[in-house]
Amino acid sequence: MMKKHDVVYESPDNGNTVYARKLGETVRHSIHVDPKWLKEQELYHRWERLKPVVYMADNDPTLNDAISKVEMLYALKKTQK
Repeated sequence: MMKKHDVVYESPDNGNTVYARKLGETVRHSIHVDPKWLKEQELYHRWERLKPVVYMADNDPTLNDAISKVEMLYALKKTQK
């Protein structure tokens, strides 16, 4: 029978994610992920995926047009706040 003190709790990122593993084992299981941190990570990865698109648009008229439309929509939305 496992006792409460036979479990090790670890967080490599100051509490944004928390893992648990049995004492003496290396396999750990996620038991908590901060939703705000997860959303921030998703936005960061989205930004990382979009940066090459902006550079590619410099030589691709179709991408450049699409990005221009997004920029225009953003400008309109920003002024509505």
